[in-house]
Amino acid sequence: MQSPVESLLRGGSEPSKPFRAVVIDKNGDGQTVSLKDVAPDELMDGDVTVKVAWSTLNYKDGLALTGTAPVVRRFPMIPGVDFVGTVDNSSHPAWKPGDKVICNGWGLGETHLGAYAEYARVKGDWLVPLPTSLSPREAMAIGTAGYTAMLAVMALERHGLTPAQGPVLVTGAAGGVGSVAIAILARLGYTVIAATGREGEAAYLRQLGASEVIPRAELTGKVRPLAKERFAAAIDSAGSTVLANVLSMIRYGGAVAACGLAAGMDLPTSVAPFILRGVALLGIDSVMCPIEQRRIAWNRLEHEIDRLKIEAMTTEIWLADVVEAGQRIVDGQVRGRIVVRIGG
Repeated sequence: MQSPVESLLRGGSEPSKPFRAVVIDKNGDGQTVSLKDVAPDELMDGDVTVKVAWSTLNYKDGLALTGTAPVVRRFPMIPGVDFVGTVDNSSHPAWKPGDKVICNGWGLGETHLGAYAEYARVKGDWLVPLPTSLSPREAMAIGTAGYTAMLAVMALERHGLTPAQGPVLVTGAAGGVGSVAIAILARLGYTVIAATGREGEAAYLRQLGASEVIPRAELTGKVRPLAKERFAAAIDSAGSTVLANVLSMIRYGGAVAACGLAAGMDLPTSVAPFILRGVALLGIDSVMCPIEQRRIAWNRLEHEIDRLKIEAMTTEIWLADVVEAGQRIVDGQVRGRIVVRIGG
């Protein structure tokens, strides 16, 4: 733990008492997850310590909490891949105590102690400022899911996509990335087609801006090298057979922004969409995305997202509720976004 002199030189004060955190630890071939006290000196190295106010629950967090996939790479681990909070202590030149900051990715909850805790210590180079007009709660209602959706939209725009080119498909539409992607695309003037396996969510998806809702079953059958051209572009968070079918249905010169693997990591497709229709597959990585792209994405989210739609898709839980909610999101029982209240 730092001495008082070292703490003063860093600017601000380090937490002096144990704080609450969700902790994943090894248990034989499995894992345990519990809400417990963590000592300040257990935090990992970093030049900025943040008092966390809000986090969120993403599908990746659910995988970590349930142990469904090997997301966690070190134990013990505090899960949670994103947070918003106030700088408590900093030796980084860009940040001072009192600054409001957002952190997404960079190994949080995987290799670096993450967001489901009252404090986090991270590298200052990982942080972006909280946009002026966004409240901390709104920022996490958008969260990694919304930031990923915006990165996908930006990638499609760089490929040349415009609303005039035709409808854009969004898979996993009722989930976090899908819900925000629909809201963003609709606000930008695109015709959005939502694909979901939850028939009861059609009204919700239309409320977000979808012009049409189709059953996921249309995208899970046997993959043909090429199918009827239906969509100008797509944002896919499913992967596997869903993504393969989507690729076969993209119009000539179109593109798919792929950002998830809810249906699996495999991709049972052929080269046909790429060499016969000039379709592009655009990979979206939110974890190690360069900081300048992050700043652009958050600036656009501040100005180009309907706050009322974000609020309508968001539910709120406390830190103690994270483990149960993690199981629900993996089971496909979560609609839209969940924010996690961590600060008092």
